[in-house]
Formats: sequence, structure tokens, C-alpha cells
Amino acid sequence: MMLVFVNAKAESHSEISKKRNAAATGNIDAQYDLGRIYAQGQGVIMSYFEAFKWYRLAADGGHAKAQSNLAEMYEKGLGVRASYTEAFKWYRLAANQGVAVAQNNLGAMYASGRGIAQNNTEAFKWYQSAAVQGFAPAQYNVGVFFAKGLGVTQNFDEALKWYRLAADQGIAAAQNDLGSLYANGQGVIQDFDEALKWYGRAAEQGYAMAQCNLGALYANGQGVSQNFSKALRFYQLAVAKGLADAQNNLGVMCANGQGMTQNVDEAVKWYQLAADQGHPGAQCNLGFMYATGQGVTKNLNEALKLYRLSAAHGYAPAQYNLGMIYATAQGVKQDKTTAKEWFGKACDTGFQNGCDKYRELKDQGF
Repeated sequence: MMLVFVNAKAESHSEISKKRNAAATGNIDAQYDLGRIYAQGQGVIMSYFEAFKWYRLAADGGHAKAQSNLAEMYEKGLGVRASYTEAFKWYRLAANQGVAVAQNNLGAMYASGRGIAQNNTEAFKWYQSAAVQGFAPAQYNVGVFFAKGLGVTQNFDEALKWYRLAADQGIAAAQNDLGSLYANGQGVIQDFDEALKWYGRAAEQGYAMAQCNLGALYANGQGVSQNFSKALRFYQLAVAKGLADAQNNLGVMCANGQGMTQNVDEAVKWYQLAADQGHPGAQCNLGFMYATGQGVTKNLNEALKLYRLSAAHGYAPAQYNLGMIYATAQGVKQDKTTAKEWFGKACDTGFQNGCDKYRELKDQGF
């Protein structure tokens, strides 16, 4: 979220003097303008404390944009001690006057439970209020809520509509998520060409997840000819921003020798970086390296620990691997009942190999 300013041109000393005189008489527009001038340092030394003072005067007088900017100063602790309670109060006042950015930010506070009890229904309501005014970040947020079914019934058709509106205004996250809807055929017929287009637009803005998704399209030959060199290049761009998904994918390429000479030591390095961020796929992949002694000294206890971390996120391959560990007594006492439980969890998550092993053990009487 960003502070909202208007008329952000440099102010002359005479103009500032006129505004200061008008503000002293209680003119809330002049008070708001002085807040903006001090917040951006337009003809004066930038001072959040002075900006806060003038925004507060204008906000107390009912100036909607001043209320919105004052709320954000409370939220971020700019010129005042941070207070989510105060931020919520002022966002609500501005939102009730129809300020779109305040409506969006109020929605964000409801979504995160800052300054108020978490409430996705209220969050969606305020996001939508801002979205219908054409406020692009709110349009994106509405799309997210429809895609995930937060505060509203899940509806990929609606998610597609709102993502597109935000994407057309240049919101990189919306462009990326719109690409994902096309890639996954959610709310639209699967179309990797469209996915490539929208990922590309977001990637051009430096959006790491889109760079990673482009890499995956090239790695898998979806919408483009398979090209591991290009996949590697896009993963590296995303890795430079610390994206765990890209770190894991780069690890896979190192382990398999795709676009490079196979290097299991490098694979372990990238898996570890992603696993340290809690990435379940990387935790599982790193567990496999420990289980098989690739790039690390073989350590079944470490493999078991990593598989458990990954499985706790519902990651089906890790659940399956845990089943195999217990079924074949790899570093643990053989326990086919426990193995069957893990195979069943993998099956429930959509992993067919888990279903097959579950049926096999069930037929054996476990």
C-alpha cells in the first residue's frame, strides 16, 4: 500500500505561504495540502511529523483524503507511534466517504486481522467497494478472494474478470495470477499461449513469481518449445529475488542436469535455501537427497525429519515417501500400518502412487 497524494508538483514558497495562512484559519483543504507538501518535501524539508500534524487537523475537520493518509501514517509509524487501532479508525472514516484507497486498505486490515478481528467477509466487502471505483489493487484483491473462496463463494470466472481488470492497469501480481488461471484452465479453457503472454508482462516488471512461472513453461515445453536454457535464465532471475519456488526449481534442474551439467552439490544448495523458507517441495527434495546420499552424507534421520516437515504442509510426494520409509524399514522399525496411513494421506491429496500403495497394503490385511 502506498500513501495517496494528488497534485504532486513542486510548490513555490509563495504558494506554501498562502496555504499556511489558509490552514491557520481552519481551511481543511489547505491543511491537507500542507500535509502532502511536508510528506513529499515539495519546497520544504520533508518531515513526517509536520505532515502528520497537518493531516490530523484536516482529518479532524472531516477531510476524507487526509483521513486516509493519516491512517496510513498510523499504520506505518510515520511521524507518530504505529497504531493499527488508530489506522483502522481513520481508514474506516475515509472509506465511509468513498475514498477507494482507504476502502482497499480497510479491507486489508480486516483480511490480516490488524486493528480489528480478522473477517474475510468484511475484507471482501471493502475490497469490492474500492474495486468498482476502478482502483486496480482492490480489483486484484477481489480476484484473489474469488480465486481462493475467501469471504465469498469460490468462483474462477469472477476471479478471471477481476484479475483481467487489474492486469490491464498494469498490476504485475494480477498479470501473473491471470496467467496461472490460463495455465491451469480455471475459469477459462486452458491456454498456455495466454499464460505465456500474461506471465511475460508481469516478468517484464520484475515480478519474481512470473519469472519463475515462465521458467516452468520453458522447462515443461508448455506454450513454447522446451528450452532448458531459457528456463534456467528465468529461474535465475527469480532466485536473485530470493523466491523459494525458483530456488527449488533450480535445484531440480541441477539434480537432473537440465540446461547444465548435473551437479548434485548445487542441487542440495538450492533445495536447502528453499527449504529454509518452508517450501514443502524443497523440503521433500532435500529429504530425498539425504535418503539417497546425493550431494550430502546419507542420513535417514535427516530425510525423515524433512519428509515430515513437508508432509505437514500436505505435500503428497513427502507423504508417499514417509509411507515408503515405514513400509521398507528405512531408518525406522517397519510399520506397515503407519505406512498405510501415509499412503492414504498421499492418495487423498491426489497422488495416485499413494492410492496404489494404500490398496496394496489394504489387500495384505493392514
